[in-house]
Amino acid sequence: MEKVLNQNVKTRAYDKIDSYFQISERDSSLKREILGGFTTFLTISYVIFVNPTILALTGMDKGALVTVTCLATAIGSILGGVLGNVPIALAPGMGLNAFFTFTLVMGNGLSWQDSLGIVFLSGVFYLVLAFGGIREKIISAIPKSLGIASTVGIGLFLSLIGLKSMGVAIPNASTLVAFGKITTPVALSILGLFLMFIFDLKKIRGGMLISIAIVSLLGVIFGEVSLPNMILSSPPSIAPVAMKLNIINVLRPSLLGAIFSFMFIDLFDSLSVLLSCYKEIPFRNEEERKKGLGRMLYADVISTMIGSLLGTSTVTTYGESVAGITAGARTGLASIVTGLLFLLSLFVSPLVKSVPVFAVAPSLVIVGIFMFRKVSYLNFKDMKEAIPAFMTIILMPMTHSIAIGLSFGFISYIIINVACKEYDKISKTLWIIGILSFINIIL
Repeated sequence: MEKVLNQNVKTRAYDKIDSYFQISERDSSLKREILGGFTTFLTISYVIFVNPTILALTGMDKGALVTVTCLATAIGSILGGVLGNVPIALAPGMGLNAFFTFTLVMGNGLSWQDSLGIVFLSGVFYLVLAFGGIREKIISAIPKSLGIASTVGIGLFLSLIGLKSMGVAIPNASTLVAFGKITTPVALSILGLFLMFIFDLKKIRGGMLISIAIVSLLGVIFGEVSLPNMILSSPPSIAPVAMKLNIINVLRPSLLGAIFSFMFIDLFDSLSVLLSCYKEIPFRNEEERKKGLGRMLYADVISTMIGSLLGTSTVTTYGESVAGITAGARTGLASIVTGLLFLLSLFVSPLVKSVPVFAVAPSLVIVGIFMFRKVSYLNFKDMKEAIPAFMTIILMPMTHSIAIGLSFGFISYIIINVACKEYDKISKTLWIIGILSFINIIL
């Protein structure tokens, strides 16, 4: 009798889960959702190593950042799974964390506390725009070519940072950059890069994570890395970085460009990822698809605001979630599984903290390649499209600033279309964006 009761309880529990997430309706199963969530976790788990490594360069506590990265990813993914009911994970974004570290803090001399305030405000403005219906106007006003160019430019920017962190590219007064000396860490880092290339070509899930592990182990063998005293432990406290953001300090015109850049990149990247992944999800109808898209954008911006309070840069949707979709995931249950696995990762922080930069840096290069691939969507035969796109792409790595690249892209797009008397291509919203871009460059 007890067995029957237990079975009935389990059946009712599964029916509720099935009904909420529409598992059967979307032709999936509990097994496929769990497998999909685990696959996505393996694919994006490199963020546990990469995000703390990049942000720690600002002076933030690396141990706290490991905990915050896991928490922010878990919260974002679970929130997205519950609200949007799609198998798409959210985590601190690559490129956005580089903008935070190398442009705002190391480039402009802002404190990391002020930079967290900028991230929070970008989320607040994003939310206000969403409620006011202005978000849609911004999306429709931004030329598709500049949206693509921003992704490509960030890819180049990330790759440059990765190559510098590997020791492959070093500063040079005459040529800006030069090839570095082949030391043991540099050689191991190059090996790691090619391992990532091979794993990606072979479609091996978690290839970045495997490469990081192999290079770290070789670092131990060659005496470049010290093993931690323990592998498992309680998570480091987030106190050194949590709730340390300065909001009042960054409410000034000179930082409007940075706030807008965070907001624009998060909005455009999230939208492009969601539109791509949503093609694979069998929604009931187009209306449900649109509502789901809106809820996911809300999950994205709420995660960004929570992330900044915890102590990390912008949280955004991850295109790598397509790995879980390919494995069979069709509902938000997979994202919840991914989030729970990141919570379990909290207990391996000693291992994460011992991973060297030269093992992590190659992942920035390969992520940059993934982003750069979108350059094929640009029409360089049309100079009216090519010039603004090229200015956006080249100035991001050359000025070490995503904001400057975006600003020049918008300004050049407006000037070229005015010169060609194609005023209809410049909406009122785009004029406002152009003015903000000009102010950003001047200030």
